[in-house]
Amino acid sequence: MIASVFIGMSVDGFIARPDGALDFLPPNGGEPHGYVEFMATIDAIVIGRKTFETVLAFPEWPYDKPVIVLSTHPERLTIPAGVACEVMNAEPAEVVDRLRKRGIAHVYVDGGLTVQRFLAAGLIDRLTITRVPVLIGEGIPLFGPLPHDVQLQHVETRSYRSGLVRSEYQVVQAR
Repeated sequence: MIASVFIGMSVDGFIARPDGALDFLPPNGGEPHGYVEFMATIDAIVIGRKTFETVLAFPEWPYDKPVIVLSTHPERLTIPAGVACEVMNAEPAEVVDRLRKRGIAHVYVDGGLTVQRFLAAGLIDRLTITRVPVLIGEGIPLFGPLPHDVQLQHVETRSYRSGLVRSEYQVVQAR
């Protein structure tokens, strides 16, 4: 199974403000920058509880793929009716194993702590990071402490008229 990250962040490395707000991101992604094409390649989405709660506040549910929400307190979450969503209380390796056994070939990992945990476990294969031309000074960082270096191979960097800069990396020693 392939695990990928596709995420936007401020130039100073934050994916959200301290309160989880995403107001510094351009509306609707700013301009087409590969997200729609990326979403067409995945089978499921793995997000943490905080990201799930942020997504619940959107005007409408943004996903048409199954969503797995990671939470140590699954009983505290309410899944909206009609949404393909389940809650797991498991470590990243167990999540990957369960999804692989279901035949899921490509998973999208999203949310600060969730991305950090999957990276630390050596379970991310590909990172696509779109830098938004703004400095917000503080917030939720994309990256955190790691038990070891994570070597990346640069695949491509592309800039867009709006100032977005998307860089793709392959994780060299994943799994």
